[in-house]
This record gives sequence, C-alpha cells and structure tokens, in this order.
Amino acid sequence: MMLAPNVETFLACDAPYEKAQIVLFGAPFDSTTSYRPGTRFGPSAIRHESFGLETYSPYQDKDLEDYAVFDSGDLELPFGSPRRALDAIRERTETILRDGKLPLLLGGEHLVTLGAFEAVLEKYPDLHLIHFDAHTDLREDYLGEPLSHACVIRRCYDLIGDGRIHQFCIRSGLKEEFSFARTHTDFHPFGFDGLKETVDRLKEEGVPIYFTIDLDCLDPAAFPGTGTPESGGVWFPGLLQAILMVAKTWVVASDVNELSPHLDASGASTALACKVVRELLLTLVK
Repeated sequence: MMLAPNVETFLACDAPYEKAQIVLFGAPFDSTTSYRPGTRFGPSAIRHESFGLETYSPYQDKDLEDYAVFDSGDLELPFGSPRRALDAIRERTETILRDGKLPLLLGGEHLVTLGAFEAVLEKYPDLHLIHFDAHTDLREDYLGEPLSHACVIRRCYDLIGDGRIHQFCIRSGLKEEFSFARTHTDFHPFGFDGLKETVDRLKEEGVPIYFTIDLDCLDPAAFPGTGTPESGGVWFPGLLQAILMVAKTWVVASDVNELSPHLDASGASTALACKVVRELLLTLVK
C-alpha cells in the first residue's frame, strides 16, 4: 500500500513514499489527558514551525535533504474512543513496517505509543522499549481507565514483561509505580545515568528497540509547553547526547509526544520539539 503525501510536511520530509527510509505520521489525540489538554495540536504545530529550522544539523554534520523521509500527515482519530484511536495508529504502523520502512510517530498524548508499539511487537517479538519521560506511566489504571496516558508503559509491560523496558529521567509517579519499576523494569530515575551501559548491552544482544520520547523529560524551564510539567528535568544538550547514544542500538520504531503548543505562547517549546524531531530523524536514517 502506497501512502498519499501530505500537503504540509515536516521540514525536508517530502521524499516519494517508495524511496523513503522513514515515514513520519501524526496522532493528534489527547482524550485521556489528566491535567492540561492540547497535545492534539502538537503534530501540526511541529510541522508548521519546523520551517524555522535549518535542514542541516551542526551537531551531527548531517542534512535532512540528503536523506529520504516521507511525511504522511496526521491520522483522523475518534477522540471519544481510546481503543479505536489506538487501532488506527496500529494499522498505520503495520502498513509502514510491511513496506520495509521505519515509523516515526508524532503525538499527541503518550497513550498513542501503545498502538504503534503493538504493531512493532507483532513484527519483532523480542522487542525492547527505551523510555524517556518525567513520569513512570506505570499505573494499572487512572480513575478506573486502563487506557490512559498515565498507564501506557504498564500496558506495554503487560505485553513484554520483565527486563525489557528501560526507563530514564523519571521523577514523578505513585509510590507503588516506583516500587513496581524497581522490581520489573530497568529503572534509571532522574537522568541518564546508566544509559551507556544499557545501550552497550542492548547493542551486543542485537535486540530491536522501540524508542519513545515524552518531551516532559525536559525541564519545564526549557519546555513549559506540556500538559504535566515536572521540575528537575534534563536540558536539550543532555537529551541530544542521549538520543545519539540510543541510536547506536537497533531502533526499529520511535515516537515523540506530549507537546501542547498553546501552553507556551512564546513558541519556544514547539521550536525545541522541532529540533528534537530533526535530530532524531538524522540519527535514524542510514
């Protein structure tokens, strides 16, 4: 199946679908947001504001114009049904994988990860998850709802079990979530300590990686435009180095989520999100 091109694309992501190595797509969904909504506007804001960037990354000495990336636009998602929205995300991810390409999902709230993760796990049964976030996202449910952005990593855990989820930057969650993480996940709270050792081990094992970046891992002084800001986060230089490190593993799919652009009228959060997406794209293309 050949996906149709989008009218407005992320910077330089306008290669023909059949030639693309990576396919970008948006999931504008925030129906389970527990504090401040607005992440449904994240994907379109990232696309529009990406043209404030250069295609060239001086950090990596690579240029997006030298690579083939296709932006298929945003999915139309039913806001009232998390499961139907996740099924649509899963279906789009399956199409991209079936065509031999790497999916890069733009959220949206963090729950959107689950739909893509389900599809990638079906193709790669030994899949591991690397998770950057301010929050554990390991609740069994949130106000009785198991499909919530507060539960997304717990739902991923239900699918793959112990030792295959690697969490970094976590600094918020229930006491029970922290206890669960210390027992069941590869847990590195507050920053990126242990990331190099984790990457070296996963690289040696040669296992496929799903890489999810919740942008609220960043400190709200740098990234206030998110629904659940949490002080004490990382800064862009540290996040960039961590992304470059993760790229040494076999990343087969990725996502960037939780930009709520209207919560930062200065546009600085959206600009930072655009830069993260550019750098992530350039680490993933070969």
